Amino acid sequence: MDRMQEKVVGLLSQHVLECKLLVTAGCVLAVYLFGLRWRKRRQIHRRMEEERKRREDSAQQMREALDKFHKQNPEVDGRTIRELTLVELTEKLKHGSLTPESVLYSYIEKALEVNDNFNCVTIFLSDCQAQLEGLREHRVRGPLYGVPVSIKEHVGYQGHPSTCGLVQYLDVLEKEDSVIVNVLKKQGAIVFTKTNVPQALFCYETSNPIYGLTLNPHNKAKGAAGSSGGEGALIGSGGSILGIGSDIAGSIRLPASFCGIAGFKPTPNRLSMCGVRPCIDGMFSVALCIGPMARDVDSLVLTMKALWCDEMFHLDPSVPPIYFNEKTFSFVTPLRIGYYQEDGFFQPNPSMRRVLLETKQLLEEAGHQLIPFNPPRVDNMLEIFFKLLLGDGGRILADKFEQNIVDPNLEESLLLLRMPSAVKRLLALILRPVFPRISRTINSACGARSVKDHWAHHIELQDYRTEFISEWRKLSLDVVLCPMLGPAFNTGYAGRLLGAVSYTMLYNLLNFPAGVVPVGSVTAEDEEELKHYRGYGNDPWDKFFKKAVEGGVGLPLSVQCVALPYQDELCLRLMKEIETLSSRHCKG
Repeated sequence: MDRMQEKVVGLLSQHVLECKLLVTAGCVLAVYLFGLRWRKRRQIHRRMEEERKRREDSAQQMREALDKFHKQNPEVDGRTIRELTLVELTEKLKHGSLTPESVLYSYIEKALEVNDNFNCVTIFLSDCQAQLEGLREHRVRGPLYGVPVSIKEHVGYQGHPSTCGLVQYLDVLEKEDSVIVNVLKKQGAIVFTKTNVPQALFCYETSNPIYGLTLNPHNKAKGAAGSSGGEGALIGSGGSILGIGSDIAGSIRLPASFCGIAGFKPTPNRLSMCGVRPCIDGMFSVALCIGPMARDVDSLVLTMKALWCDEMFHLDPSVPPIYFNEKTFSFVTPLRIGYYQEDGFFQPNPSMRRVLLETKQLLEEAGHQLIPFNPPRVDNMLEIFFKLLLGDGGRILADKFEQNIVDPNLEESLLLLRMPSAVKRLLALILRPVFPRISRTINSACGARSVKDHWAHHIELQDYRTEFISEWRKLSLDVVLCPMLGPAFNTGYAGRLLGAVSYTMLYNLLNFPAGVVPVGSVTAEDEEELKHYRGYGNDPWDKFFKKAVEGGVGLPLSVQCVALPYQDELCLRLMKEIETLSSRHCKG
């Protein structure tokens, strides 16, 4: 019996020892994994700090160059130069009454100032002087000769990263300029800075852990929108006269609206995307495109004339060799303009609706014919959009955040992207009775079940485009006037209001050219009416939207202009007409 007891005790002791060893090993493993994670986060923070120092060094280098320029050229009046429109500026540069150097440093001076206030620049490009020297060597002066241009951060520039606000791209330096940068330089422009973006370009709040949050130039409590928010803030505050943004769901038009400038998204592939880092690698179902942002429509027109050139078509043969159609743009016959006050998916706030109706009236008084137009099935459009954008359920996009500190504005979206498709479908099913449009959006983010399913989504898109164009043709429309999201949101709301961009993303899905032109500002009466806003369903999106636009008195408001594919000049013509009429109305 004693031997049996001893044996049992021995076995128990051995078992206890094994358990202790397992626990110890588990603790060691946990500490090791925690240490790895801590070390990894420390490396991420260190690399972000190095990039911030690089940015500050570039700004300091520009300050020193600016001081040197001022000492050598005390007579140059930067404020007077910056008051010129782009058309006026190019004329003076062309005829030699202004030098490219004086113009460049006038804008560098302002860009340094506004970046301190609104945090819109990611890097000042140190080869500006080399670009100036290059201009002196060329006898032929392009249409953008001597014009300082800013570019969105993910537009490739030799020797610099295109990070999209992601740490893993910080050490991936571009081996050559993107096609758009090459063409800008060929036409005489001086590219002097890159501007801030949301992390992974997947939000319309321009914020990321590397470069921080970009603020609105009209009100620091507001955001600059995105994803071209750095461009919007820099141009809207006078720090740049011309910028290049990109657009996949409204990313040019939203910052233009929020920051009170003009922005144009051309028909996809009319400007080369070679050398521009995409937000979702390998995703071509919804086309990312680049376009100009500036203070006025004439600047956009001048830029498109300059960019649709032999150099563009030579460097990227996939771009159709279609030059600017001056006849279409300058034609004076009154237009047949379709218009709608709301899209049936997201109800506009009082100020959005008011400026739309005021613009309609101005166009009618000018002799144009305004015809009510109802865009078909916008709720279905939104489903198709996300089915195609997130055809893999968002996995490729979610993977981009693995080596990063996640920006707070993206935490909710990333949580959804990382959910298994089965969980998303269950969540959509639970929400359907109470919040149907949110439910449908979540369900559309599940991704395709198979390749066959994915192709079926493309057929849905093809059918929708056919239906939309058919409705357009029935009314014999030239162009369409529609609401534009605004005014600028209070910071922290854009990441929770993806559905509010239905007015812009519709035309990305359709591949239509679309532009935004400022027409007014929020009034006290608008703000009072906003108190009664309930939206279509008084659901969380409606409530967040109301809070997002509160406190907007005095902020700029815009309308959106749209044309059929490859009718870009017609879209610009409507934008110019609205800008002219609105300006006269304000002066009158």
